[in-house]
Amino acid sequence: MKAKITVNMANQISSIDDRIYSSFIEHLGRAVYGGIYDPGHETADDMGFRQDVLHTIRELAIPLIRYPGGNFVSGYRWEDTVGDKSKRPRRMELAWFSVEPNEVGLDEFQEWARRANSHVMMAVNLGTRGPAEAGNVVEYCNSTTDTYYANMRRANGFEAPFGIHTWCLGNEMDGPWQIGHKTALEYARTACEAAKIMKWTDPSIELVACGSSNLHMPTFGQWEETVLRECYDHIDYISLHNYYGNPSGDTAEFLGCSLDMDRFIETVAGICDKIKKEKNSEKDIQLSFDEWNVWFHSNEADQKIEKWQVAPPLLEDVYTLEDALVVGCLLNTLINHSDRVKIACLAQLVNVIAPIMTVTGGPMWLQTIFYPYMYAARYGRGTALQAEVDCETYAAGEKKAIPYVDCSAVFSEETGQLTLFIVNRHLTDSLELSLEMKGLPVSRVLEHKVLTHADLKAVNSPEHPEHVAPQDAEASVDSVTLQPHSYHMIRLV
Repeated sequence: MKAKITVNMANQISSIDDRIYSSFIEHLGRAVYGGIYDPGHETADDMGFRQDVLHTIRELAIPLIRYPGGNFVSGYRWEDTVGDKSKRPRRMELAWFSVEPNEVGLDEFQEWARRANSHVMMAVNLGTRGPAEAGNVVEYCNSTTDTYYANMRRANGFEAPFGIHTWCLGNEMDGPWQIGHKTALEYARTACEAAKIMKWTDPSIELVACGSSNLHMPTFGQWEETVLRECYDHIDYISLHNYYGNPSGDTAEFLGCSLDMDRFIETVAGICDKIKKEKNSEKDIQLSFDEWNVWFHSNEADQKIEKWQVAPPLLEDVYTLEDALVVGCLLNTLINHSDRVKIACLAQLVNVIAPIMTVTGGPMWLQTIFYPYMYAARYGRGTALQAEVDCETYAAGEKKAIPYVDCSAVFSEETGQLTLFIVNRHLTDSLELSLEMKGLPVSRVLEHKVLTHADLKAVNSPEHPEHVAPQDAEASVDSVTLQPHSYHMIRLV
């Protein structure tokens, strides 16, 4: 089977905001305790943070890390998490039915993010708390004034402000599972007033309002319109969340799920533009796809976890090659919508539906999904170009025309390199792919990495950490062979 990709320097989508390669750490399962924080580990630093995990995260150069949730944030009392650790309360954590010891809190996490060479994307609790508390935590984190919460930060040992720039106005408030669940209007009014107080406290910050928790919520669309009508003048982004899975075992259909992400993004962008026109505004509301990933493997196991533990092993999906191909396609979709998606967070980063896994007190290993995320984060910075794909399609599930080839293209003005991220969705056939470059100063292949395996269900583990790992492969500037069910990263210069 044959296919063709044409990339033209004149067909530019957008300059890519590096923050589309962000991630997420929630106080959930072993993401924090046993994940980034493991004071008994042989690599632990002076604050108990695992250096092997930190080193790997630094190599990814993740721009933002969303914190502390997630569902967790809707019961979050930030004051519990700062100052003297010996005085911090242990709390029943009602989002995940766990015990939160508050050994790691806001004070510690902002320092961990610095050590990870990243920045915090902070969420505020608009479930059980409201606008006043949201303003207070902004003052604690960012203010230089001689006032109560800024002085509390100083008393806790931090003279300089944390300088947290990007803030989420709650989390998934449309979801009945959420602590403090609200109707669209209830949330919109609360978020609007919180936004005003937060920006009065620090006018430099930017704010993300909650959109729908997924594409299939019964209030999808109406929720976005209500929130935008109330909050438009005070926010900068609206969020999208969606997880993808293959519980039915239909691999062909699963590999096409990025088309759902594509539709989700285009629909929400259209709603933003509708409200912009309605308000006769000059401001664009951009999109923050701040939770996305594959998530379904651990659902059954999670039902058996005993409640009220500290750091139970929740949401520990073990990812297959099949999942890595899907993540590659989802990343391509984000790149191809970089004109509207300015922030995106792979959820999550360590142990909880994560590319990086640890054994508490033991080794770290990388899951299959780590590799497409790593290559995109490393080489997907620059200008997104429209990749015109000419290939056959197939039908699966309700989708009638899923292209066998999925692609995004990024040109780096800094390095002069063009990087192609390509997935061959065909389960059994190789594809002979021809490449045509127009107006691009490339003459040779610098690197070609391929991720594939004979078994679509192959996984990595502590015992076999490189069972599924990228391999070097051949390619030319005008052609490449795509193995069946494979992910490719090709750099040309």
